[in-house]
Amino acid sequence: MKILMLVGSLRAGSWTGQLVDTVPGLLPDGVEAEVYAGLADLPHYDQDLDGDAAPASVVAFRHALLDADALVVATPEYNGSIPGVLKNAVDWASRPRGAAPIDGLPAAVLSVSPSPRGAQWAREDLVKVLRVAGAQPLEDALGVATVHESVVDGAIADADVEAALRQLVGRLVEAGRERQAA
Repeated sequence: MKILMLVGSLRAGSWTGQLVDTVPGLLPDGVEAEVYAGLADLPHYDQDLDGDAAPASVVAFRHALLDADALVVATPEYNGSIPGVLKNAVDWASRPRGAAPIDGLPAAVLSVSPSPRGAQWAREDLVKVLRVAGAQPLEDALGVATVHESVVDGAIADADVEAALRQLVGRLVEAGRERQAA
């Protein structure tokens, strides 16, 4: 089973990326997870570009989605919502309608923030955007508040956050296996 992970922060060393980097260590044997490193290479969504000759970066992204059994999508909160790079990626993943590579993919949503709200608005927006695009976000999402205290030097420093993330990715693995069996 393969999980594709999308990180909505392009900043090197971001808390979002650091949290996502802990996910592979929480997975059972036989499940691999990989961060998609090409989100910054996607052009802004433009239907004029989206045809038989779509940009190579878009084709590569769509192939990565088609090869995945599930998604982890992680976001910081920018101005009360998700970053443009993440929304843009979901827009590309949602086309063509009826045969989009994101259709039916189970998705675990994570959000991080130094604030005590854990990027709640971004998390809610991301769940909505993924659902409209055709993905199947898990019923529960994880918001990590005061992330600078919970993720330290690339490791989870808060046992409650680790337990919640382990539980969430466990449900994602179950959903991915159900999708494989269908």
